[in-house]
Amino acid sequence: MADKISKEHRSWNMSRIRGKDTDIEKMVRSYLFSRGFRFRKNDKRYPGKPDVVLPKYKTVIFVNGCFWHHHKDCKIATTPKSNTEYWMEKFNRNIENDKRHRTELQEMGWHVITIWECELKDDFESTMRTVEEKIMKNV
Repeated sequence: MADKISKEHRSWNMSRIRGKDTDIEKMVRSYLFSRGFRFRKNDKRYPGKPDVVLPKYKTVIFVNGCFWHHHKDCKIATTPKSNTEYWMEKFNRNIENDKRHRTELQEMGWHVITIWECELKDDFESTMRTVEEKIMKNV
């Protein structure tokens, strides 16, 4: 199936997609900060550059977009109808990288929490309370 928009316009659209400091990441960080948690963001010293690093709790948090990380059984994790092979390779690479980074961090002694975009959209407060409970288990 052919793309409905021009190659140039598609390129422009894709260039506007952020790799960090997304709205959902900002919401998570704001919540954590308001609850007294202090953290580093996108720390390059750790595998996968976690979105939030909480050294005091030896915990890292990844805030994953359901589309980009192809969240299993999620309605947001669709596959584009054009250039499908490219997208499936990209999604599979992202999934493998996520698994590898999680394993590497756990082997380094870090607790890894993944928050999905759909969880935050469905019930932000409940999701964040659960995240807070997980963090506090590591004290």
